Amino acid sequence: MSEKRTMTQKILDFIERVGNKLPDPFALFVGLAVLMILVSYIFSLFDASVNHPGTGEELPIRNLLSGEGLQFIITSMLENFTGFAPLGLVLAMMLGIGLAEKVGLLDYAIRKTILKSPPFLVTYTVVFVGILGNLASDAAVVLIPPLGALVFYKLGRHPLAGLAAGFAGAGAGFTANLFVAGTDALLAGISTEAAAILDESITVTPVDNWYFNIVSVFVLTVVGGLITTRIVEPRLGKYTGDAVEDENTEELPNAKKGFFAALIAGLLYWALVLGVILIPNSPLRNEEGGISPSPFLDGIVPIILIFFIVIGMAFGITVGKIRASKDVTYYMTESIKDMAGYIVLVFAIAQFIAYFTWSNLGTWLAVNGAEFLESVEFTGVGLIIGYVIFTGLMNFLITSGSAKWAIEAPIFVPLFMQLGYNPAFTQAAYRIADSSINIITPLFPYMVIILAFMQRYDKNASIGSYMALMIPYSLIFLVVWIIMLLIFFFTGLPLGPGVGVYLEK
Repeated sequence: MSEKRTMTQKILDFIERVGNKLPDPFALFVGLAVLMILVSYIFSLFDASVNHPGTGEELPIRNLLSGEGLQFIITSMLENFTGFAPLGLVLAMMLGIGLAEKVGLLDYAIRKTILKSPPFLVTYTVVFVGILGNLASDAAVVLIPPLGALVFYKLGRHPLAGLAAGFAGAGAGFTANLFVAGTDALLAGISTEAAAILDESITVTPVDNWYFNIVSVFVLTVVGGLITTRIVEPRLGKYTGDAVEDENTEELPNAKKGFFAALIAGLLYWALVLGVILIPNSPLRNEEGGISPSPFLDGIVPIILIFFIVIGMAFGITVGKIRASKDVTYYMTESIKDMAGYIVLVFAIAQFIAYFTWSNLGTWLAVNGAEFLESVEFTGVGLIIGYVIFTGLMNFLITSGSAKWAIEAPIFVPLFMQLGYNPAFTQAAYRIADSSINIITPLFPYMVIILAFMQRYDKNASIGSYMALMIPYSLIFLVVWIIMLLIFFFTGLPLGPGVGVYLEK
């Protein structure tokens, strides 16, 4: 007798079935690129244009079927592919992570440490680590989800549930953190410029959302863990597939010794990095002597890459997996082979995103949508919720958090200021929508990465499978975050040190 499906599971099953009827992801994005070419032509017939709210520059909708457009399509094709931001990050990270995985270090570390923890605690740990991982910026999206999948697989649980929990933390929970990250400084700078439109004396600092972000970490960790255990895992059921990690079921000789060698090597490596940071006039700190922003954070991906190479080599040499330099090359090559499908898919998605950006269609839709919301003249709670939902929808047009905020801030920061709201409050409302909805938008560049990881455990996984897996996290995170924002709104709790919801009179 089959287990009775809940209404939520039936809805997600329906989403997966419909999504999986879509063409193969590569063909889908080729089709979207063609559609973008046609839409740009139609818009150009009406001489559509938009004034960028930040720069005031008039941006015409550029026709991809014009001579200029055809030149762009042909001459930029290779640059769109090789310049696709996540491509280098993903492949570089997989060189280090793949080496540590192929020599057996990750398998041993997980079996000897995390697997001894209570299973319920593991779930929340994966989400928690994913959220804190945004200190490493986009590297967390590449690092945490596959480790979460591996942990769940070793526990006998469905690996896709672990992958989803890690991605929910690293992706949907991107804006939350216990620490001040580079994102805080980036968005605060844009907010300050937008506030200067009405009042040049107002400055938004990187810590203005800090308290809100700290509370978000713990709330989302609990919520993410509950979604995983109550919704995602019951729907996935028992995992019966064959995973790539099956090859590492036997413990390697000298594995314990190798683990301690890797541990010591890792500690020495980070001690060296810390030493370089602490020396006077360190090249890894900024001109003011801080680390946010700084060359250290800008170079965090190569720093993490080298860390994994160091510990992977220490383990591999000790257990006899690495006997010559060619062995290191071999394991790195094998790890990149696993990403072949991702590399092919990136070629198509990179063209689509490039066409969308070059045509200015995304900016046109975002600005006109913002002006419509402003014209509705909501106030209070209605305006707050309406703005959050609007930003969530804008993620389907522009996924870059800084680019989208550069468009929205000059419109909504002054608008909210005229109603008495602090720019830091508007920024917080923006961030919760940007983080939670991004993971379910086709434009999100890391969607294809997670899909590639999913196919390591389920070769039939497609966009429908991805959407059904991540929608619960995305929507529930958004609802919970809106409730949190309203609690801060009604109680007057500070968003950061000395920063409230309202402007001081």
